[in-house]
Amino acid sequence: MTGEEVRVKQEKYIFPAIGNYYREPLVLSAGKGKYLYDIDGREYLDFFGGILTVGLGHVHPRVTAAAAEQLGRLWHVSTLYQTENMVSYAELLARLTPGDLQKSFFTNSGTEANEAAALFAQLHTGCQEIVALRHGYSGRSFLTMGMTGHGVWRLGGTHVAGIKHALNPYCYRCALGLTYPACDLKCARDVEDLILTTTSGRIAAFFAEPIQGVGGFITPPPDYFRVVEPIIRKYGGIMIIDEVQTAWGRTGKLFGSEHYGLTPDVMTMAKGAANGLPIGITVATPAVADSVRGLTISTFGGNPVVMAAAQATLEVVLDEDIPTHCLTVGNYLREKLAALQEKYPVIGDVRGMGLMQALELVGEKKSPAPGAVTELMEETKKRGLLLGKGGLYGNTVRISPPMTIDRADVDTAAAILDQALQAVTEKL
Repeated sequence: MTGEEVRVKQEKYIFPAIGNYYREPLVLSAGKGKYLYDIDGREYLDFFGGILTVGLGHVHPRVTAAAAEQLGRLWHVSTLYQTENMVSYAELLARLTPGDLQKSFFTNSGTEANEAAALFAQLHTGCQEIVALRHGYSGRSFLTMGMTGHGVWRLGGTHVAGIKHALNPYCYRCALGLTYPACDLKCARDVEDLILTTTSGRIAAFFAEPIQGVGGFITPPPDYFRVVEPIIRKYGGIMIIDEVQTAWGRTGKLFGSEHYGLTPDVMTMAKGAANGLPIGITVATPAVADSVRGLTISTFGGNPVVMAAAQATLEVVLDEDIPTHCLTVGNYLREKLAALQEKYPVIGDVRGMGLMQALELVGEKKSPAPGAVTELMEETKKRGLLLGKGGLYGNTVRISPPMTIDRADVDTAAAILDQALQAVTEKL
């Protein structure tokens, strides 16, 4: 088919709620490393990585070989049977994850991983109420949409009783009108007041991303969780850290929570874990895991092919010291973005860690400029660079390339961004 034929069939046969980037959506047909190719053969430098999922680049040879080898032996059995590669991968996770995280439950997506985490917290504590963060994103199931603090993603006005949304540490747009560090982290301290005034006083869990992904890569101050964690534990809750977007070295450490010295009771992961194959991981302390009693199953969770790909992905991350690489190249990328901020007033904020960086585009008096993001993405697409977007106001550019890029790739992307920002500025 031609690109236009695919677009016509998409409109006819696919739910319209499945939105696409760009005025003329891209029809992609191949990928290799840091590049994607559309159906007409045009090459694009991929700086969004399938929503932070293709962490090692497209069709990575070691991951591809591991999955292909497993395809030739065993595809599927369900969790009613035990497989060697599921338990060996779980053992590796137990060794690498922070604190006393030890036992894993495998599913197929971040949504399922987060849904499981919430359920496990409720079973473990005997409480139902959960504190989540405004601007956070947890998934597209009924419960995880309820935990999501981002209205446009809560289809049908989803409301789940017992979910409370705390102020998030959005320093660029502080809800309290304060400035860090003089603010004394009042957003974090307000969590206690939230619990005392809007819950029964006993909660199941606090649910947070180390960096808010869909929320626009909002990055908490270094001591934010240090203030929040004792409050949560004081009222009986456990700490659930959502590493769906931040795991596997992208932020400059293997897990984003390591930047904050966190010791989660439950951690969730997905996206980049198998470099693009569907996976969800909920890993918990023995105390939490052992409190989940009764019958449960995950038909496709722990699938042998996916486990083989996940094991290979993690081995590459460790063998090539991807976290250090992300820190080094990410710092270089941040320098380039900061220079663009100096040049273009439309960039109000630059934030993130490692190879998880964002530009928040604004108009006068920091007013959100979602139209500028739309135009910028059109201009970068013309020049062969793919980016992501997000944020509650739709005015944040998300930059999350494969973690294997180098400085030359950053130079190429920065040059295209410069040209595109110039074009956008002339339109404003």
